[in-house]
Amino acid sequence: MISLLLIAFPLGGAVAQELNDYLRIAAENNPELQSAYTNFEAALQQSPQVASLPDPTLTVSAFGRMVETRLGAQEARFSFMQMFPWFGTLKTKRDAADLLAEARFQEYLAKRANLFFEIKKAYAELFAIDKTILLKEKNLDILDSYRELSLSKFRSGSSKMVNVVRVDIEQDAALTEIAIEQEQLESLKKRFNLLLNRDKEATVAIQDTLVFDAELRKGMINTEEAFNMHPELTKFDREREAYENRAKTAQKSGLPNIGIGLDYAIISERMDANPPGNGQDAIMPMVSVTLPIFRKKYKAAEREAELMQEAAIKNKEARKNQLQSELEATLYDLTKTNKLLRLYERQLESSAQANKLLVSAFSNDNGDFEEVLEMNQDILILKIQQIEALKTGFTAEAKMEYLSAKTQNYDETK
Repeated sequence: MISLLLIAFPLGGAVAQELNDYLRIAAENNPELQSAYTNFEAALQQSPQVASLPDPTLTVSAFGRMVETRLGAQEARFSFMQMFPWFGTLKTKRDAADLLAEARFQEYLAKRANLFFEIKKAYAELFAIDKTILLKEKNLDILDSYRELSLSKFRSGSSKMVNVVRVDIEQDAALTEIAIEQEQLESLKKRFNLLLNRDKEATVAIQDTLVFDAELRKGMINTEEAFNMHPELTKFDREREAYENRAKTAQKSGLPNIGIGLDYAIISERMDANPPGNGQDAIMPMVSVTLPIFRKKYKAAEREAELMQEAAIKNKEARKNQLQSELEATLYDLTKTNKLLRLYERQLESSAQANKLLVSAFSNDNGDFEEVLEMNQDILILKIQQIEALKTGFTAEAKMEYLSAKTQNYDETK
């Protein structure tokens, strides 16, 4: 594991808030994520709609002039009819709706994973700027000591005043850089808070260390298995399956619907005669069948579903290629970062020794003060490059977690 413990930073008195806490806040508050989850909840409401039978019909007829029958006059008539789609039609509709709802849930998971990556990326940027400012502030103290040394040497007549001026120039430049980076840090904090959907002026605590696994390698994950589990790809699988069911629904919709009903007529008694069954109400069972003879709409619906299946397959293939491309770039970043960190560690060790020798030589009137300043600047640049490498490595590891579908569930409310 690599961390900024490689660099000596003063630890703050307050305990920094864990990055996981920020991820949890984002999972609960981010409006885009909430919208994606609401879309999933809305999609769940489709299943009971499409899987329900059509509403039955009830017809009531009252006769203004009585219709005479052999058994008496008809006073009123009630007709009830329930239509039933072809066998299995409702199931294919329900399955398609459930699969599309699951696709919306996978879309929510993908957005959440990407949000977590963006937060970690933004946090790494905050960390890098914050620690760079600390480095430069610490370097101001070093420059102060060099100024005192060169001023003392000037007073003793063994050095030039220009050395003091050189330190003043570097200090002025450093102060300006620190001021600019502090403004940048404040801007990044506001953007970070907006990701969490909270007050942009809220305090953002930054950890003292940034840790990532620099030895992570492609062989450590089964990329094929990881990609098959990735929510962005799973979403396309569910969409394809949903459109398969829609194609089946289109086929079944082209088959007859069957209706079962009952006709009930109220008959009044005849007063002029008394035939058998005089005044007996009439009950008549009914069966109806639709005739789906206009076939174009059914064929078009089936063809539409087939084309949507093909689109889902192509979308999955395209996104999988993108994920694989991003994986290769991420692995390169991890490998490069690992090598650079080891290089910077060796260079800082050697530079520190060289710096001591140069300062000692200048103190003993045997060295060039310009070389002392140049070496100090080189060390500062190396430490800043080390921070940037750590930022790159941490971001790459966060990207690897996203690509390998290993994002932890920080949303305790869902």
